[in-house]
Amino acid sequence: MMRVVKIGGRTQADPRLINTLREVWNLAPGDLCVVHGGGDEVSAMQSALGREPVFIGGRRLTSEEDLELLRMVLSGAVNKRVVNAMVAAGLPAVGLSGEDGGLIGAELIDAAALGFAGQPVAIKADLLCTLLNAGYLPVISPVGYNAGSENGGPLNVNGDDAAAAIAAALEADELILIADVEGVLDGEGELVSSLSTEAAREMAANGIAVGGMAAKLESAEAALIAGVASVRICDLAGLSDRERGTFITQSQSVVL
Repeated sequence: MMRVVKIGGRTQADPRLINTLREVWNLAPGDLCVVHGGGDEVSAMQSALGREPVFIGGRRLTSEEDLELLRMVLSGAVNKRVVNAMVAAGLPAVGLSGEDGGLIGAELIDAAALGFAGQPVAIKADLLCTLLNAGYLPVISPVGYNAGSENGGPLNVNGDDAAAAIAAALEADELILIADVEGVLDGEGELVSSLSTEAAREMAANGIAVGGMAAKLESAEAALIAGVASVRICDLAGLSDRERGTFITQSQSVVL
């Protein structure tokens, strides 16, 4: 059962993370792929350099000057820290960025509004399958390769978008988007156990799901449309408990 898991920066600080991933891997070696974020660290570095972090619809406005910073933080510090902790725990983790081998080919979303933020348009699934078949656990930084430029270069791909595209390319059985809450919460702060894509769009439009959660819901819908069998938004405990969190389902009107 192939599972693609996206872990954000706050989840990475949870001392239970590495042991939880080890348990999941040991149950089914070769059936797990990890994508990580690290937005809080990027924002902290931007602020330290006198740049104000700006988000639109949960996606970061990225200047050309921010690209090297993203490489340094996400593909450098964060990726290697996570991989090192996994290896120390006995996991066969291999760190990659979306630039390596053109793993995540991306194109600009809207240069005027978001700058050098990209959306995935092509995933080198064969690269990931080569690692998985050899017994390695891919751990991926979502900094993408600019497939729309003849000179290449990096693009800032939202981690949830990257995970959704990778899950589709690997024909994954499940995409799990780890949040710092148990799942999607309604207007009263109660957990929603199942949510259609149509209802998810309404929650975003009504301001109930905002920022990072709104972006997660968009990524979840994209994964379902691309053929991923199951998408779930949950907290870290949901990695071990397959019934925990919010299951995102396709609205009947979009089922292919």
